[in-house]
Amino acid sequence: MAVLLGLYALGIISLAISVILLACSTYQPLRQYVHKWREMQPIPGMAGAYPIIGNALQFKTNAGDFFNQMIEGTNEFRHLPLAKLWLGPVPFVVLYHAENIEVVLSSSRHLDKSYSYTFLHPWLGTGLLTSTGDKWRSRRKMLTPTFHFSILTDFLEVMNEQAEVLVGKLQKHAGGHPFNCFNFITLCALDIICETAMGKKIYAQSNSDSEYVKSVYKMTDIISRRQRAPWFWSDWTYNLLGEGKEQFHRLQILHNFTENVITERAEQMTSAGSDSESDQGGSSRRRRAFLDMLLKSRDEDGNYLNHKDIQEEVDTFMFEGHDTTAASMNWALHLIGSHPEVQRRVHEELDEVFGVSDGPVTVEHLKKLRYLECVIKETLRIFPSVPLFARSLCEDCHINGFKVPKGVNAVIIPYALHRDPRYFPEPEEFRPERFLPENSEGRHPYAFIPFSAGPRNCIGQRFAMMEEKVILAWVLRHFEVRACQDREQLRPMGELILRPERGIWIRLSRRSPQSQASRTAQATQE
Repeated sequence: MAVLLGLYALGIISLAISVILLACSTYQPLRQYVHKWREMQPIPGMAGAYPIIGNALQFKTNAGDFFNQMIEGTNEFRHLPLAKLWLGPVPFVVLYHAENIEVVLSSSRHLDKSYSYTFLHPWLGTGLLTSTGDKWRSRRKMLTPTFHFSILTDFLEVMNEQAEVLVGKLQKHAGGHPFNCFNFITLCALDIICETAMGKKIYAQSNSDSEYVKSVYKMTDIISRRQRAPWFWSDWTYNLLGEGKEQFHRLQILHNFTENVITERAEQMTSAGSDSESDQGGSSRRRRAFLDMLLKSRDEDGNYLNHKDIQEEVDTFMFEGHDTTAASMNWALHLIGSHPEVQRRVHEELDEVFGVSDGPVTVEHLKKLRYLECVIKETLRIFPSVPLFARSLCEDCHINGFKVPKGVNAVIIPYALHRDPRYFPEPEEFRPERFLPENSEGRHPYAFIPFSAGPRNCIGQRFAMMEEKVILAWVLRHFEVRACQDREQLRPMGELILRPERGIWIRLSRRSPQSQASRTAQATQE
């Protein structure tokens, strides 16, 4: 009997200790949660938030439905300076007015990405996109010179080559039935980023069934779905019930590919010397790639980046450097194909700049394609490649009179911001002339932020603009485009990148630059 009583007492003591340990481990997070809940009470926002689960059950699971829900919410609250919502136990404030967004993006304090970016860590590690604090500052300072314009111009040769391949693929559809051009443009952008970032040809335009290509797309889908589902934020739950196994499989493919490329490139540089001019076949000058510059880069202490550091940045370039530009170019083709007058002006500019030449796009050509640049910017206004992004507030701050406590996630929605009628009257209208210099004067500097803004703006925005001008110039020199969808049929999906749910369907007709140039010259004389 005494033994049983002793065991019973021991069980009670063990249970008490477990309860105490659980209470201790959850006390501080629970206290912070309650503090934020109380502090954020005055901020208007979505009704129906429950403790702990917040508004999570109110959100649609389908990517298109979720994005439409977000945009409808910003329209509903547009008269308010900001809105709050809770995704599980994580608080967010939603910003869509330039003056309020400036408070966050212009600050040197609020540089950390939000909690949702942690789901990119298995793929990208803590590279330039996802890193914080001193690591981000050091890495940004180190990498900025690699995006200098004089270095970017070296990549024009690759862009022209891949654009010519793209035109050859599109020629097969010219004069035929409507077709979905989205994948064609995306594979071209993927070929460009692979060769410019890693110095490796993957021939995506000719081999779209490669496992690497498939895995890039699959990973973006996997990550965006997890971000919208708080019940899968726990790694244990995700690996047991979610897509953990599929993610692991895709990561192996992605990481093995980049690891092999980095190892191969490093061995080439070591055997041939850091200033080697021989390429992989030894027959001509090897093209410089971002990877080559990473292999030569040193941190502030004079140390070279290790293999893991280099892989983080290469994987980040691969992710950020093709999907965003591909989406923008696809949206541009839809908008150009929907507005004949805009297309006419683009063709006139191309004929004026290139004449009868069918050759590559040069730096001098790029400088003269001013209207095409306005078209790209207006496209990014209506359909920003990154429709929303988020920062974690690193200290208490006041936004339009509301106190927002430290640790809250600020969601910036360029898709809604770019439709502010104060800066863009009749915002749904496609008007590239909005971005002519004389029409941009006095516009709020944070009213148009397709590449973010402030200290943590996109380091690759000049690369992106250069690529988009080159590819669109090639396509529009050879074809006239006619869109086959109304705006309502596009149904944008705001995942990591803004994509149309059903692709971009167009008709192409061949265009002779020489005859078009002659017609333009004749019209001018008349």
